[in-house]
Amino acid sequence: MSLAPLDFDYVRSLVKQHTAIVIDSGKEYLAETRLAPLAAQHGCDSLREFVALLRRERFSGVHRKVLDAMTNNETWFFRDAHPFAALTQVVIPDLMERRAAARQIGIWSAACSSGQEPYSIAMALRENFDLAMWKFPILASDFSDTVLERARTGVFRQMEVNRGLPARLLTRYFLQQGLHWQLKPEVRGMVSFRFLNLAEPWGSALPAMDVVFLRNVLIYFDVATRQSILARVRRVLAPDGYLFLGCAETTLNLDADFEPVAAGNYTCYRRKGR
Repeated sequence: MSLAPLDFDYVRSLVKQHTAIVIDSGKEYLAETRLAPLAAQHGCDSLREFVALLRRERFSGVHRKVLDAMTNNETWFFRDAHPFAALTQVVIPDLMERRAAARQIGIWSAACSSGQEPYSIAMALRENFDLAMWKFPILASDFSDTVLERARTGVFRQMEVNRGLPARLLTRYFLQQGLHWQLKPEVRGMVSFRFLNLAEPWGSALPAMDVVFLRNVLIYFDVATRQSILARVRRVLAPDGYLFLGCAETTLNLDADFEPVAAGNYTCYRRKGR
């Protein structure tokens, strides 16, 4: 199935309007590959017919399926490794000194996809800290109901647990179910999942957070949207909290109120004048 230029522009516009994610020109092949199964599922013989269906109907479930198909849910356990070492060796110990009275450190995994990142955080905390003495509530959010539903189950395919997850953690925290593996309740119970679209106003929807993981997300937005998201993250992040971005991301030239901070072999960000 091929996608006509005007139909591709419609799909790009739909995605940007509802997620603020920018799909570059020249990515027609990507849209064709990802939308062809949806077209067939909805009884359309061509992508032209499928896009015509999208144009006719008000925003509904089929449009959400398009958004899910066109956005990148690439993720794996302990992705890039260094951020998790920085979290357990530098960031959490520092925050423990500052939160000695409350004995609670809140963590937000934004754009969590199918859950590997927040569950990696949960396992890292269990491996390094006394959870009987400290509380580490982890909030994980995404704009895709499909991936959130998957993430809540804590069930992963063999290929997914083979990617980034140390074997000792697989045997310690997972139970095998045929060709799949499910996280044990004590790990799943550390993470709560909720729908949240980073491109839309959050208002007071989130509590104050001590650590925010916003990794490999900003690269998909234009500059104005990046600035808007960082400004809202800053209002959620505690004055002495830490922001984690992806290796190819930075607050430089986007938000002057953040400054880089070395944390071992990783650089995270904190608010200036904290």
